[in-house]
Amino acid sequence: MIRTTLGVLALWAGMSAAQAQPFGKLVPKMPGIVSYTMRDSFSKDVPGTLDKIKAWGITDIEFSGLFGKTAPELRALLDQRGLKCSSYGVSYDAIDQKPDSILQNAQALGVKYIRIGSIPHKTAATLEMMQKAAEVFNRFGKLAHAKGMMFCYHNHGFEFQPYENGTLFDYLVKETNPEYVGYEMDVTWTYLPGQDPAALLMKYPKRFRLIHLKDVEKGVPHSDKGGMANAQSVVLGTGQIDWPAVLKAARKTSIDHFYIEDESMAVEQQVPKSLAYLKSL
Repeated sequence: MIRTTLGVLALWAGMSAAQAQPFGKLVPKMPGIVSYTMRDSFSKDVPGTLDKIKAWGITDIEFSGLFGKTAPELRALLDQRGLKCSSYGVSYDAIDQKPDSILQNAQALGVKYIRIGSIPHKTAATLEMMQKAAEVFNRFGKLAHAKGMMFCYHNHGFEFQPYENGTLFDYLVKETNPEYVGYEMDVTWTYLPGQDPAALLMKYPKRFRLIHLKDVEKGVPHSDKGGMANAQSVVLGTGQIDWPAVLKAARKTSIDHFYIEDESMAVEQQVPKSLAYLKSL
């Protein structure tokens, strides 16, 4: 009896130790995924898509929409599968004009972060645009903070216009309250405009809280447009990004969640390969 009990305890300890092992040397835990990666699948079958994500071993999702569900309905589907929504993506206009509704949905989902994907623009970034955005971010960020959440801005490429001794992105970081406003780095939309993602992470190690792991096909030219053809979104490690450098820098920052974002039409083939690459580092 004692021998059996000790055997069970040893097995349990071994399982616990295995579960405690890091995902990889450079990625501390199994990455999450951005719902945009599975946008076509989510638009047709939310429960089935959640099952696919869970089958990959992913349990952390950043939702960029509710896909026809209410926030409580989506939360119930996640809870049934042992999944979580850690970040909720909404629009700039939503945080500016209907913050109460956004906060209510975010609380129902149980998120820690609320983020927006870009600042509306029809021209290159301007100082006036960033001044207005800083005011909106600080105002909404304070409301989110009061509810136990943090607002984050996801860069989209156009923010890196030169300004004084840096860029308008630098201005935006400077003008936003670090207690209320964090940042989500999209690695591709940092790299393509000509920035060094690893260097930018180290420049603001306490401001970045989230990161999108997305690679871009070799040969795609630099641009600040924040867009590329779907086929140019490739398996991590096969494109232009120096992932070891980025991930080593990320480990030294306040980044809380790593999300795979794949914009291709072949995500069901590419995501498992990206996971295998990250684990191999």
